[in-house]
Amino acid sequence: MVKIRILIIGILLVALQACSVKRFVPEDKLLYTGAELEMNSEDEIERKDELKDGLTALIGPNPNSKFLNTRWGLYFHYKAQREKPGFINKFINKKIGEEPVYLSDVKPGQTEDILKNWLENRGYFYNRVDYTVEEYQEQKEAKVFYKAFLPEVPYVLENYKVDNDSLRIYQQIQQTLGDAILKSGEPFNLTQMKMERERIDRELKSQGYYNFSANFLIFEADTNQYDRKKFDLFLKLKEEVPEEGIKPYVVTTINVYPNYVVGTDSLERDVRRYNNRNYIQNETFFEPDKLDPFILLEEGERYSPRKSAMTSRRLTSIGVYKFVNIRYDEIDSLSTDSLGYLEANIYLSPLNKRAIKAELQAVTKSNSFTGPHLALTYSNRNLFHGGEILNTTARVGYEWQFSGGDQTGQSSTQLGLETNLIYPRMLFPIFEINNDWFDYSIPKTKISAGFEYLNRSNLFSLVSVTGSFGYVWKANRFITHELDPFSINYVQLANTTPEFQDILDNNPFLESSFDQEFIAGLTYSFYYNGMVDATSSHQFYLNSNLDLAGSLLDLLSGGETPKTFLGLRFAQYAKIDADFRYHYRLSAEQTIASRLYGGIGIPYGNSDVMPFSRQFFAGGPYSIRAFQIRRLGPGSYKPEDLENFTYYDQMGNVRLEANVEYRFPVYSFLKGAVFTDVGNIWNTKSNNPIIDPAANEELSDRQKLIIEKGTFGSDFLNEIAVGVGAGLRVDIQGFVIRFDLGFPVRTPWLPEGERWEFRYKDPVFNFAIGYPF
Repeated sequence: MVKIRILIIGILLVALQACSVKRFVPEDKLLYTGAELEMNSEDEIERKDELKDGLTALIGPNPNSKFLNTRWGLYFHYKAQREKPGFINKFINKKIGEEPVYLSDVKPGQTEDILKNWLENRGYFYNRVDYTVEEYQEQKEAKVFYKAFLPEVPYVLENYKVDNDSLRIYQQIQQTLGDAILKSGEPFNLTQMKMERERIDRELKSQGYYNFSANFLIFEADTNQYDRKKFDLFLKLKEEVPEEGIKPYVVTTINVYPNYVVGTDSLERDVRRYNNRNYIQNETFFEPDKLDPFILLEEGERYSPRKSAMTSRRLTSIGVYKFVNIRYDEIDSLSTDSLGYLEANIYLSPLNKRAIKAELQAVTKSNSFTGPHLALTYSNRNLFHGGEILNTTARVGYEWQFSGGDQTGQSSTQLGLETNLIYPRMLFPIFEINNDWFDYSIPKTKISAGFEYLNRSNLFSLVSVTGSFGYVWKANRFITHELDPFSINYVQLANTTPEFQDILDNNPFLESSFDQEFIAGLTYSFYYNGMVDATSSHQFYLNSNLDLAGSLLDLLSGGETPKTFLGLRFAQYAKIDADFRYHYRLSAEQTIASRLYGGIGIPYGNSDVMPFSRQFFAGGPYSIRAFQIRRLGPGSYKPEDLENFTYYDQMGNVRLEANVEYRFPVYSFLKGAVFTDVGNIWNTKSNNPIIDPAANEELSDRQKLIIEKGTFGSDFLNEIAVGVGAGLRVDIQGFVIRFDLGFPVRTPWLPEGERWEFRYKDPVFNFAIGYPF
């Protein structure tokens, strides 16, 4: 055994030696292998590790990487430069190849100066940095050694003061020192001084100093008052600062051009005065009283960069304008020694008022239906001259189900018409809303109506009519609220086939969910999207939804249960769910993505069960990918008769899930992932048809089994499903085609004690558009 181990080690050493890059290095070159830094001082160096890390980061260039004593990237680079490198060498070089770094590429003299300057900028004056170069001709390598000699301690700030002067701007600067970055007791730091100048610049700009610049400020250090290495720091204005830079500015005139075209003469246009602003347009493109709330600039107020930015953002959010440009012009004739005046000109260049867009889509859904959709959209921007946007979309689609188990091969035809009317303001039927309540953006009112016809082959036809009235409000760049106080959904089941009618007759649970053809109520959605910070290492996302249906109709309706409204039985329930996601970016192309999802719907009053369209299901490409769509749950239930299996059985009013996956690059636009999914769905006791226990024979054997196996209880953790898998994603500029292969690891319907099993012979293939979370 020992001899075998020695033989294996010997073979590995020979293989590694064969991959040596020494023979590829040109005769007149030495391979740079890196640098070492040594720090010395007569006394102990404070924060030595921090200083050494800072200095080391400045030393360049980086040498070629090394693994198992071999520079693989450099090796395959050299191999790829041969006359006939071969496909494999070219491919590996493209993936991991590295250009050689020679000693001639290193500039130690320049690095020496950089290190000295860096130390001086942190208070270590009179430091010294030397370097030596060691050449190893036999190995064709070279290394650089740097030695930094530091004084005992750096210079430390004792007092930070503003220079005494009668100019008013000095008083303004003095008032900002409570938020100063520079603190007493901190070492001299040039970077922090630059940051302090920029902080003061922002503060003064916010107080109206339109022409001020951070470059107008200068620091002077005084060390004469101290024996030890301490200094006082004085902040003052440079001598050559122009007069315009040290006085505040007031906005005296605001001109708004709602229909501005570049190159036109604004003097020929009509001027309408509204709310102390001039609206200049030949004909009324945008009503001034409708546009005015979006503008935060006020005549007589000091210049404010914050209000300028917010006004620009609010005007852009209307969705009518292509360009928003706010330009300030100085009015020299009004200026005094202590105050300047500005004219604000807001130029708004509109988009085309009308547009028609045709869109051909490849659609994939969570129920494994996939197919082409054609959408034709007509848009009218600024419909009533108040920024209103009308979008009318006609849709036609054909889909087929290719991974639904025994449901595979079914087809679906869809026809739809939808109209949305968006007002860029808040319409409220009871009292007027003051737009000043909303600082970041003004809420929008959205009125929607839609019609859809769905024909599912061999099963049924479905006609649905929807309508809603609500608000969308972006509170800041991360948070969005959506509130629909009025939302209706009418569904009419028609043209049922005998096969589907038998399913309904044998399943009172499903039949009851389809009987609730009228849903009316209130919905609210909360979104927190931290993913907009694309470079952040820690990204968070939260979407929570509340759906309350039937409460108002219950008050308006009388009679015995089930109640009706306008002759229609309506649903009554409360539903809430939350989708929380966390992404940890390991690098630009490597991410650990995770998700927690939970939801519950409770029927009450007029409903025995949740409506079919409001129930949860599990499995599939956006859920637990090791189980087919709607083939999981509720609880530990499993259809006994797979030949007559129908996915409509496997639904519930409780859903719990957790997912995690590691995403990494493979080649160019091809990405990879490995993942784990856990979760299931269940039914609460309240989500079952009210049937007299004495008449239990009304339930089919399958329905009895669903109630027995699928009811949510204290042992729900024993009914959790677990799946693992891997996937490939084609990611072309954000358009993602996803292929995932999942394997069940824990199957909840198996007998207890046998549920943990890696079922590698039962893989589930998932095809989808977009990332799962």
